[in-house]
Amino acid sequence: MTRADVEGSSGHSESLLTASPAEHTGLPMEGGALHSRLVQRLRRRYEDELALLPPGAPVRETMLACLAALFERGHDTSSALRILRQLVMERLVGLDCEQAAPLETITRTVTELAEVALDVACRHAYAQLDERHGAPMTESGQHAQMWVIGMGKFGARELNVSSDIDLIYIYDEDGETAGTPEGRGRVSVHEYFTRAVKLIYGLIGETTEHGFVFRVDLALRPNGNSGPTVCSLDALEEYMLVQGREWERFAWLKSRVVAPVAPIKSGSAQALRGVVLPFVFRKYLDYSVFDSLRGLHQQIRDHAAKRSAGRPERANDVKLSRGGIREIEFTVQLLQVVRGGQFPELRTRPTLEALQRVARAGLMPQETADELAKAYIFLRRVEHRIQYLDDQQTHVLPTDDADLEWISRSMGYAGCCAFLSELDTYREFVAQEFDRLLGADAPCKNCQKSSNGNSNGNGNGHSNGSTTVADFDAVLALFPENVRERLAQWHEHPRMLALREQARNRLQRLLQRTAEWLREGRVSSDAVLRLADWVEPLLRRESYLALLLERPAVHERLLRMLGTARWPARYLLQHPGVIDELAGPALLSTRFDAAVFERELQERRAALARTNEDDEENLLNLLRRAHHAEVFRTLVRDVENQISVEQVADDLSALADALLRLTTEWCWSHLKRRHREAPQFGIIGYGKLGGKELGYGSDLDIVFVFDDEDESAAEIYSAFVRKLINWLTVKTGEGDLFEIDTALRPNGNSGLLTTSFEAYADYQEQRGSNTAWTWEHQAMTRARFICGADGMAERFDAVRHAVITAPRDIQALKGEIITMRERMRQARPVKTGLFDVKHSVGGMVDAEFALQCLVLAHSAAHPELEPNLGNIALFRRAEKVGLLPTGVGGAAADAYRQLRRVQHRARLNEEPTQVEPETLATERAAIEALWNAVFGSS
Repeated sequence: MTRADVEGSSGHSESLLTASPAEHTGLPMEGGALHSRLVQRLRRRYEDELALLPPGAPVRETMLACLAALFERGHDTSSALRILRQLVMERLVGLDCEQAAPLETITRTVTELAEVALDVACRHAYAQLDERHGAPMTESGQHAQMWVIGMGKFGARELNVSSDIDLIYIYDEDGETAGTPEGRGRVSVHEYFTRAVKLIYGLIGETTEHGFVFRVDLALRPNGNSGPTVCSLDALEEYMLVQGREWERFAWLKSRVVAPVAPIKSGSAQALRGVVLPFVFRKYLDYSVFDSLRGLHQQIRDHAAKRSAGRPERANDVKLSRGGIREIEFTVQLLQVVRGGQFPELRTRPTLEALQRVARAGLMPQETADELAKAYIFLRRVEHRIQYLDDQQTHVLPTDDADLEWISRSMGYAGCCAFLSELDTYREFVAQEFDRLLGADAPCKNCQKSSNGNSNGNGNGHSNGSTTVADFDAVLALFPENVRERLAQWHEHPRMLALREQARNRLQRLLQRTAEWLREGRVSSDAVLRLADWVEPLLRRESYLALLLERPAVHERLLRMLGTARWPARYLLQHPGVIDELAGPALLSTRFDAAVFERELQERRAALARTNEDDEENLLNLLRRAHHAEVFRTLVRDVENQISVEQVADDLSALADALLRLTTEWCWSHLKRRHREAPQFGIIGYGKLGGKELGYGSDLDIVFVFDDEDESAAEIYSAFVRKLINWLTVKTGEGDLFEIDTALRPNGNSGLLTTSFEAYADYQEQRGSNTAWTWEHQAMTRARFICGADGMAERFDAVRHAVITAPRDIQALKGEIITMRERMRQARPVKTGLFDVKHSVGGMVDAEFALQCLVLAHSAAHPELEPNLGNIALFRRAEKVGLLPTGVGGAAADAYRQLRRVQHRARLNEEPTQVEPETLATERAAIEALWNAVFGSS
């Protein structure tokens, strides 16, 4: 806006908005507000009104009080709002430059000013329109509502001191106004709100003798400047489904209903969430937005370059130039959009808060997030000082020496050199982080080159155009014959034929990189073939192609993992979204942490609750996604030989424990007939869960107990257990959690799903006519309390102690265990001439039965055997206390460990666990020696 524009509209020769740099010549160079030409004018013009705004940072209440005082002095709504704005601006310059107010104070104040102004303008507009046309009514007879949506910095409560406001106007339903009492003036709801928008703009955006309140920009509305100024919620939803572009998702990420106050308080504005959230945050990991953001950012840089052509001073834009504010915003918004669908805790509008959430989610090192936050605050403070000079919406550093000197001193620097040096340091850091994110990992050698050696890329492995890197046949020619034959099948594959050109381009570049690595020996042919099997059913889900292309390190780690075994490939086919976990920088250096896992999921649930998305379906999917991701992380560490078989079992068991705790809590909160805040309920784990020896895909042997004297307890907890089992086992779009086996409950499959703790204790401790069998006491040796109400773990430990240390006829015990073992052997016959690592004579089951016999027979005399420490540790303890001959316990422990490893590796590679006997002859002999030592015969 020029001086002539302002003077022509106001009739005043003095502009509040612009001034010549020469006008401040001779002013002192202190860092206070005096140097701001805006402040000088405001203090002269509004000397009598300045006192209407109470001391301190203006807030909504003090602004409204100031408005009331201005109305009492005879100002109309338009003038009062503009004068309020000028008073607030004068106050902010002093708070910022003289009192070093935090950035949040400044941005919050400007945002609240915009909210107050819009609310007042809406109410003023509605009052006029209601008088002419009557109230707007929907077809269902309800009062129609219009929501003023603040976008960008307004939505995030981050407005700068001379910001325009990006608005979108949406109303809930079509209909017609009620008309005047005389029956006149009826118009459509759309026309009513269109007129309201014009009136609101007149009160907010037009320039008068007192300036403006805010510049208003409606360009982000559906169809941009060619679209209607206001549209219905249905029209918005259709637009987002059919025409919504990727860059608009970034715009809507920070959207928020900002006015009027009434529908915000009533909650009717919540209807907008159901339309906007699915548009912004996809249910899958969405790496396809990288290309979109690259294009958007390139447009911004090109525009900035055009603006600065012939005017080099314009290149020093703290917002749009390299390393500026926009690159920090893009960095964090990209990570939010990519993962926000599956990780709702990332959904937040303010940039500084989003940086911390991104870091907590492991998507960015904490140090990087902290440095970007410092850079953001620094650049925003500089931006404000640039705007304090003349109240212009500019982000370009001034070239006038005095202006630059004032900015430097008001930022706390002794002079321009130190300030500019700090500015350059921050901007370089921001630019490097931004380029690292958009440029992905280091590109693979020659990935951008086509088969004839010509480059079609931009140096980061990303195509600049829609043309493909090379003809598909030329790409296939890069592979050996067996791989080429497999990939050639895609020529006529329906999914391949249906690919968009951009996706086909991505696929071919991905294959080209894979071929390069195969030639270099970095990956195997088996890995490439399994990659083909994995990619084929996912061809239409282009985000996975985008992820692998954007993250070469993920692509290579995926190939290495697929080359190690068959089962990981099958797991990835079932849960393709987990490949994003390969991008984690600490993937191989960490282990499963139950406390962190549970905290993150609780935060995720809380984030869903904030948007009313914490229904059962979403919680079921949340649990499943988290489970699959953690299993996959463990799997990667396993096949990369970073953890042992025992550590795999420990981590998978700890994961199951955590999921049982969370599922119990969340499921109870969704039980309709619950009679207390927390259930008096517990879960006891048996078998592999109880012994902390879970493998991939193991089912859970569990028993449910309750300790509640409510007269309806049995009925309530039975309903709860049925619901809980459903939560754990039902298949959703994200798969399932576990298979549940409750056969070890009292009376087995003929017993109740849940029982009182007292009845459970009586059954185990042989009190009454209905008591446990010996094989159930064998199972008790590996049982442990998983989760439940306070005090129940200690009571269970007492029951287990009583069972394990109970006096027994040792010979009778041995006879019962031998009989049970023989029944199992007959039920699990092994092919003649082969050795089954689990079921054959000298296998794992023999070792387990022998140990269980030792524990039940001798724990009373040797309490070292009572703890549930795992079989390997207990073998050694049994030898140490003299229950096994020297060397037998240690050899059995080593043999059992090796048998577990063989079983584990066979299952990973989907191979049989029956092998030639001589391959495990040593281990078999060690277990047979253990059996003979315990039972006296083979």
